[in-house]
Amino acid sequence: MPRARSVSREERLAIRLRGFRLGDRVFHSLTFLAAILVLALLSGVIVSLVQGSLPALHAFGLNFIVTEVWNPVGDRFGALAAIVGTLVTSAIAMLIGVPVSIGIAIFLTELCPMWLRRPIAIAIELLAGIPSIIYGIWGLFVLAPFLQRTLEPWLIALFSPIPGLNLLFAGPPFGVGVFTAGLILAIMVLPFITAVTRDVFSSVPPVLKEAAYGLGCTTWEVSRQVVLPYTRVGVTGGIMLGLGRALGETMAVTFVIGNAHRLSASVLAPGTTISATIANEFNEAVGDLYTSSLIALGLILFVITFIVLALARYMLMRMERRAGA
Repeated sequence: MPRARSVSREERLAIRLRGFRLGDRVFHSLTFLAAILVLALLSGVIVSLVQGSLPALHAFGLNFIVTEVWNPVGDRFGALAAIVGTLVTSAIAMLIGVPVSIGIAIFLTELCPMWLRRPIAIAIELLAGIPSIIYGIWGLFVLAPFLQRTLEPWLIALFSPIPGLNLLFAGPPFGVGVFTAGLILAIMVLPFITAVTRDVFSSVPPVLKEAAYGLGCTTWEVSRQVVLPYTRVGVTGGIMLGLGRALGETMAVTFVIGNAHRLSASVLAPGTTISATIANEFNEAVGDLYTSSLIALGLILFVITFIVLALARYMLMRMERRAGA
């Protein structure tokens, strides 16, 4: 019988390299398909929203965006109240949540004792795991009555003599309203912003902070002049992450905002948001125009979120370019 030919070392190496190339091609194809799948899903969502919104957009045109009226009985729909409510509640959440989150992150990285740092960090991270409906129930039965009895009457009395602000904080104190929804959103976005901000603060090289302390800087000066400038890109990214969460939150806001389709100069008055309107009325929508108007609200929310994220990305790019320069 003929003897089997022995495989040389070069041939074994060539076989192994062919196997590596095949594995690389398979890996490249799988990752490429995953990326294409994400784009396909996004495109499908956009197409579905646009198709579902066409009847309402054809019926009302641009008036759908600038009209406050929401009358399902008369088939008259306008998204202005929901759009304004979405933007105002998110703005209140950012005004309250961002300073608190940055303050917590500075405390955890610069001031907190080591034995207390981990328990506080775990408690903050646990806030991110609480379902939004739990926040809504707590806000409706605990926070709203508390605000109605204490904070809202105090705000009304404090700003009533000041022109302009007396309209922004006009009574009566309902407890539920735009301000309460914004406060709930601030609590909900706090763990996200805090977690990102704490991580980027921890990435600051210790030599920079030690040099500042060596020059006689206080902790506040080190945080303001060294830590924050060094991590401004990461902090901005964390803030935009929280803003994206605030814009799209549904159940918690639905419980405490009052669900009133009207505009009011007072943040203490009931209002509505795009997500709350869709959640409240989609199951009860009768007729193609009613359903299409709700889908059009979803399209508007998608566009708002896209614009916010695009602006955030543009800001990060400019910050990175400026830092490189």
